[in-house]
Amino acid sequence: MTSRATPDRGHHPGVFVVLEGGDGVGKSTQADLLVSWLAEQGHDVVRTHEPGDSPIGRQVRALLLSTASDGLSPHAEALLYAADRAEHVHARVRPALQRGAVVVCDRYVDSSVAYQGVGRRLGVERIEQISRWATDDLRPDLTVVLDLEPEAAQRRSTVPADRLESEPLAFHAEVRQAFLDLAARDRDHYVVLDAGRPIDDVQDAIREAVRRLLHRREVGGG
Repeated sequence: MTSRATPDRGHHPGVFVVLEGGDGVGKSTQADLLVSWLAEQGHDVVRTHEPGDSPIGRQVRALLLSTASDGLSPHAEALLYAADRAEHVHARVRPALQRGAVVVCDRYVDSSVAYQGVGRRLGVERIEQISRWATDDLRPDLTVVLDLEPEAAQRRSTVPADRLESEPLAFHAEVRQAFLDLAARDRDHYVVLDAGRPIDDVQDAIREAVRRLLHRREVGGG
């Protein structure tokens, strides 16, 4: 299995921004704030997430995250995430990018690489290949990694843990490092932020990164 020769990044009128990081780091909060700011700036903006932001995806999400699915094999888990992602890109992400919207997505391919490739020991390269194939190699223009120690992230939680959140701290520590490793190998398209900082400070840093990206696209710099 091979990925397409040229990654699909910036080959569309829209802009694709992804927020990544472990459980409890504040991705949803920051995504909501970013979407509100972008809308205030006059952008057509689409807020989406994985898994589950499509009619079919909602059924897949229920299977993946329910504690009733304990015992699900790592390989089946990885393929379900890939299936959800394929439908999500087809139904939600590509149509929005093609019309010129800014798409803000909570989790994408890197989550599968971190959780299944590293956390489940399925292999980074294998999971990347499956995910790139499922999305026809659609890549974010910018990935923001919100970084926080798993212990601190768990203390933030106010709701019962789902199946993946219930994994031991050692699992989440490996996932955290996987996100940092992914960012380190492609610094041109990643920003790593300390999610332990005040929410407004983190949001300011995200907005600045997105502002620079939008400016580059406007002037034709890719």
